[in-house]
Amino acid sequence: MRNFIAWALPRLRADKRLIALYCAVYFIWGFGMDWFGAQVEIARFTFWWQVITCYLLYMIPISLLLRGLPFHTQYAYGLIAMGFLEFGGYALGTSFAYPNNLLDAFFGERTFALGMALFFALYFPLGNWMVGKLFAFFFKS
Repeated sequence: MRNFIAWALPRLRADKRLIALYCAVYFIWGFGMDWFGAQVEIARFTFWWQVITCYLLYMIPISLLLRGLPFHTQYAYGLIAMGFLEFGGYALGTSFAYPNNLLDAFFGERTFALGMALFFALYFPLGNWMVGKLFAFFFKS
């Protein structure tokens, strides 16, 4: 445990501008995906504020921990993180999957949460890449 803490704490300490950029990107991304999921009736959060708890308070710290790692490593760890999040969201009823949605029709209803976890695990490497590019554009000379 001490080794993990020694590894994690420096990774969580980041430039305030970088953290603000993560917050802006993930906040917009989260609301956009929640809106899209509701519009096409795939899935949505039960409460609007879950965008903040999931995207900002859960996904940003994980993204910070994973940044700088290879794409496949970020995806693998992201899959574990999203697996717990998706499982918990649907088990607790804080996420709502529309009945007979597009993903159920294509992949089958028993694979819905797995499909969501596989998709959303891409957020970590893609989010880190996007925020890194934006940070370099806005703040690096």
